[in-house]
Amino acid sequence: MMDARTRLAQAARERGSSLAALSRMLGRNPTYLQQYITKGSPRKLEEEDRRKLAQFLGLAESELGAPAEPSPPRTGDWVEVSRLNIDASAGPGAIHDAEQPFDAFQFSRRWLAEHGLEGAKLSAIRVIGDSMEPLLREGDEVLVDMREQPFRDGVYVVRLDDTLLVKRVASQGGGRFSLLSQNLAYPPISVDVEDFAIIGRVVWKSGRV
Repeated sequence: MMDARTRLAQAARERGSSLAALSRMLGRNPTYLQQYITKGSPRKLEEEDRRKLAQFLGLAESELGAPAEPSPPRTGDWVEVSRLNIDASAGPGAIHDAEQPFDAFQFSRRWLAEHGLEGAKLSAIRVIGDSMEPLLREGDEVLVDMREQPFRDGVYVVRLDDTLLVKRVASQGGGRFSLLSQNLAYPPISVDVEDFAIIGRVVWKSGRV
């Protein structure tokens, strides 16, 4: 593709306009565009100057050095992740409803791959309560990775006595675990491995500022 300086010089010749006249149209010194083309000073046109020249000469701004507009993403570049009609409690506990999707988030397939995630194994659920503040606030939605993976300490959605909780889970060893809150007003919960089930690891959150 022709570089911006060459294209500008060509378009000016085709239009029958001198570089000095075009420079004055921009409110610049008459040598402004001549120096831009022959000496490379300035290195690039100011955005407003570029816009005016493109309109006057009938060019696309990209021909005069503007960044090309990104191509719209293809449908296959996006993955839908279901938003489930359930809550994970960051407080005293919430009985879960039927796990039915009511909507979906769209995530870039590339973004998921960069984070080692698989769309088919993800769901989004809402947080209620304040025990995970300030990390998670009531009304935040969390992305839960439900793949079976070797356990490592982190934030998880767990089921305890038919209740869904979102907690930081840490191994105590010997088959015991601590369910920890970020809000220190809530004491740790100590459980045996058979007393609770890990639904999935929290890997992302959304929420209002």
